[in-house]
Amino acid sequence: MVKHSRAWLAMRDKAWLLTLVALFSLSTLTFLFIRTTSDSCNVSTEPEARIESSISSEPKRNPLEFMKSKLVLMVSHELSLSGGPLLLMELAFLLRAAGSDVVWITNQKPPQTDEIIYTLESKMLDRGVLVVDAKGEKAVDTARNADLVILNTAVAGKWLDAVLKEKVSEVLPKVLWWIHEMRGHYFKVEYVRHLPFVAGAMIDSHTTAEYWKNRTRERLGIKMPETYVVHLGNSKELMEVAEDSVAKRVLREHVRQSLGVRNDDLLFAIINSVSRGKGQDLFLRSFYESLLLIQEKKMQVPSLHAVVVGSDMNAQTKFETELRKFVMEKKIQDHVHFVNKTLAVAPYLASIDVLVQNSQARGECFGRITIEAMAFRLPVLGTAAGGTMEIVVNRTTGLLHPVGKEGVTPLANNIVNLATHIERRLTMGKKGYERVKERFMEPHMAHRIALVLKEVLRKGSHN
Repeated sequence: MVKHSRAWLAMRDKAWLLTLVALFSLSTLTFLFIRTTSDSCNVSTEPEARIESSISSEPKRNPLEFMKSKLVLMVSHELSLSGGPLLLMELAFLLRAAGSDVVWITNQKPPQTDEIIYTLESKMLDRGVLVVDAKGEKAVDTARNADLVILNTAVAGKWLDAVLKEKVSEVLPKVLWWIHEMRGHYFKVEYVRHLPFVAGAMIDSHTTAEYWKNRTRERLGIKMPETYVVHLGNSKELMEVAEDSVAKRVLREHVRQSLGVRNDDLLFAIINSVSRGKGQDLFLRSFYESLLLIQEKKMQVPSLHAVVVGSDMNAQTKFETELRKFVMEKKIQDHVHFVNKTLAVAPYLASIDVLVQNSQARGECFGRITIEAMAFRLPVLGTAAGGTMEIVVNRTTGLLHPVGKEGVTPLANNIVNLATHIERRLTMGKKGYERVKERFMEPHMAHRIALVLKEVLRKGSHN
């Protein structure tokens, strides 16, 4: 059978190591980041220019301190381990640290008790974020009294009419709509009919912003509000682990031991929720092709392994079944490891050698896991699409390949390329780390968001 990692089961008795786990970033497994995560926009271009021109160095003061005592309502379409909700939670914590009063609403909840929702809500309550029911009078009163309302993802737009009803026009002038989606099925009137009337839209990449601008005009006949591109940044907690050589060595040893791989084996990992859009199927085909190339050319390289983080053993979807069937048919089960989705991505980033970001179609809106991997000095093999192209510098911090079936062989060649050139692999990882330090840190993100929030608050006060 295909191997399933039980990475942390082997470490449950090591309390000090779990302390490290508690520090790990609420990243997007993309997605998980991730997903999460998920994915030039400014209508006037000027606010975007101001944002981009001010990211060359980390600001020393808290750029969000002007949000002290402001009431902020956050509306998420769901609360899960996907990138959108986790990013909104991270912003909630940044605002709480600045002294804001933050109220959280989850628009869609399952009727039964959900362990993930309970855990994430508990985390928010511990950090001083008030969690209220999505449809109660408390939600309406909070929206009317808030200084700022942040809608997270296009789907959250359904909450406006369903809950606010005739009061929706009163709230729209102080709404910032944070959009992460890159898929066509999100362009529905019932989701985004109020989009032209909000104070602004915040989007994670220039590619996604341009896509939304064109798609809403051509398909729905509506105009985007003033739109701000805000690249994301790595949390301080994740950076602490990424820059701690002792922690990384311990994590690497334990995860590799749980996977049953040796210290000198080469691990290529894809860390996203398992779905066709994230391209795990094409990655495995590329990986199999790379094994054939190495065998055919009799290359002397360490044993190669593919790690698929973001699996759901309980769901056992048709797509995941296809992945496992492919692995069995090609008889590569000793080289492929499936790992259940988790908040703790840092242990896997510490244990692998290369990240594969293989999102298909239009790619990632941004791809938080990409900058997290770069923080761990990992080269990235990514699709030449979406936000990945705004993060990865081709042939400098990683290698890009086409989306779709056309990208299978190029990705296989890139896998072989990095497997056979250790110095190239290490240099790309170092360059990626330097790029993260220059522009993809939490203070950079906070500073960019602060500029947007000031604009939105100014517009709201005029209304």
